[in-house]
Amino acid sequence: MAAVVVEGLSKTFRGGKRALNDVSMSIDGGEMVALIGASGSGKSTLIRHVAGLVQGDRDACCKVTVNGRPVQCNGLLTAEARDIRREVGVIFQQFNLVTRLSVLTNVLTGVLGRIPALRGTFGIFTREERIAAMRALARVGIAEAAGQRASTLSGGQQQRAAIARAMVQGARVILADEPIASLDPASAKRVMETLSEINLNDGITVIVSLHQVEYARRYCRRTIALRDGEIAFDGPSEALTHDFLRELYGDASEELVLPDVPAKADGPRAALRPAAAFAGA
Repeated sequence: MAAVVVEGLSKTFRGGKRALNDVSMSIDGGEMVALIGASGSGKSTLIRHVAGLVQGDRDACCKVTVNGRPVQCNGLLTAEARDIRREVGVIFQQFNLVTRLSVLTNVLTGVLGRIPALRGTFGIFTREERIAAMRALARVGIAEAAGQRASTLSGGQQQRAAIARAMVQGARVILADEPIASLDPASAKRVMETLSEINLNDGITVIVSLHQVEYARRYCRRTIALRDGEIAFDGPSEALTHDFLRELYGDASEELVLPDVPAKADGPRAALRPAAAFAGA
């Protein structure tokens, strides 16, 4: 079954700027898919629509479905949207941790959507919930930092704590919005390896927007490339050679290529296909 389906999604901001234009894509359960594109291409906007944080244009016939249930239709959130969000973990570039709280408490906030509000307000967590949080921290490699304030962690460690929080949440889909953009190469590699591990071992669907195409080639079998709010490419990541990127983005392709990572040898380019072509593939 498709984990995420987007049909005819458009988004126009105030002033008439069109951020997304008739975007359609289908991502199967258990896939790890990269979203790439130059600055302003619409990556973050698309992720926020899938998460139900932003609504599409009301004059467009659009629909966003997660795990078979509609999040929004024709620019309006559905009655199920709040419940669906419990199954969707969103990881942001700036971590979104409460820095004065411990790492363990930050990870435990992942259960807030499914426990009584009173327990959440006073930070009362069960022994089982604490054990689950510690297991998640162990899996992302920072269990020893559980008692530290989140502010004491490095950027890469904070991002791994955010991933652990999504795991404790019980997310079946993880949307990572440029999670490595502010990290050094070693930390970025560790975060991408963590996302890849939970995708492979837990079958969690991962959609990760990236500003560096080399990480897409290395960790994601499939890449969706956005250009000016439209899907310009949807196919195997290995097709994203430097020459192909220049063809897609022109001079803007330079910001997608890591200068210290050699390009893979150019091979035959995959044919451009609409996202719908992957449904049931």
